[in-house]
Amino acid sequence: MLFAMWVMIAGPYSTGARTADERAENLRALNRVALEVHRRGHVPIIGVNLALPVIEIAGEARFDELMMPLSLALAERCDAVLRVGGPSAGADLEVERIRARGGAVYMDIAELPAP
Repeated sequence: MLFAMWVMIAGPYSTGARTADERAENLRALNRVALEVHRRGHVPIIGVNLALPVIEIAGEARFDELMMPLSLALAERCDAVLRVGGPSAGADLEVERIRARGGAVYMDIAELPAP
């Protein structure tokens, strides 16, 4: 299968989540969207999926030092972003990073072009 774009899925992870279970549900929601992006012929990218294993090794105290810098570095490599879910300052930063480079910004999965 030939994949057309690397698409970052940007949405809330910790925003509004008071517990680890709520953060985990937010991540599952992002991953469900990622599966649909893959089914549409693109490579889905989620910054949290890159950052969390590193944070686990470094320790939760390093969350702020690692989460957004790693996610934004990943955004630099993506062709497009799909903004999903509710309010999230981090997701908005990912959108702006990709937009600033001239990458495509989608607000609905139905907007993704076919490969």
